[in-house]
Amino acid sequence: MGSLSIWHWIVVVAVILLLFGRGKISDLMGDVAQGIKAFKKGMKDDENTAEKSEPVKTIDHNADGSGAARSNTGSKVI
Repeated sequence: MGSLSIWHWIVVVAVILLLFGRGKISDLMGDVAQGIKAFKKGMKDDENTAEKSEPVKTIDHNADGSGAARSNTGSKVI
């Protein structure tokens, strides 16, 4: 029960070809290739949208304390 010999692999490949046929295997590989291409295109599109992000919005405030500061911070109205 050690490693498989070349004859074992030939039988396995022959059974796979008989079950699936040449056409189905090539169609399957074509579908896999299209899926990989679609995945790569999607990743490229995500990178392009990440580069076009909106600029960061900032809020200016007065550092000296004057202006519309809240005078009752932390108090509750009952």
